[in-house]
Amino acid sequence: MRDLNNGDQAVLVYLILILLVVGGSMVISSRGQLNKTLQQAAIWGLIFVGAVGAYSLRDRVEASLYPERALISEQGTVSFNRARDGHFYAEIEVNGKKIEFVIDTGASEIVLSEQDAELLGYPVGDLIYSGRASTANGIVPIARITLDKITLGRFTDRNVTATVNGGALETSLLGMRYLERFRKIEIAGSRLTLIR
Repeated sequence: MRDLNNGDQAVLVYLILILLVVGGSMVISSRGQLNKTLQQAAIWGLIFVGAVGAYSLRDRVEASLYPERALISEQGTVSFNRARDGHFYAEIEVNGKKIEFVIDTGASEIVLSEQDAELLGYPVGDLIYSGRASTANGIVPIARITLDKITLGRFTDRNVTATVNGGALETSLLGMRYLERFRKIEIAGSRLTLIR
């Protein structure tokens, strides 16, 4: 049980208590029918083992169902699984709202789509698009903004510079200006890990 965190230990104790209560009630209620009691105990034992097994695989199942959800360890790492389209996605809380980003080591900035900027309360029509950026879609106008707060897992950063893309951008980009806040960026197989 040393490898389990406090939440996992609590769930395991809870499941053991349920097994003891169910098993004890079965033994008391069927004292004269030993064979039937043993069969029922074996069935409940298998159900218990299956529940423990399913609970232990929850991170893998969750990662395959929600690749954009970060896997956060207690050691200070944040990991992302590669999505089916080959990209890494991160759902990050920005100014109190969830925004989906493509993790893009080729982008220098945090780049918001106009839709995400509007969702965060930035008046896109009033922004000053004084900059230019070279993208896969050509040269696009950009406007500089400051994000009050970005939270990824247990890591929170404040007053982070970003840009709003004035061109056609479907998903916001999480570029190196943010990724450099981590000590190490590692891609191994289909997992990207950020270490702070």
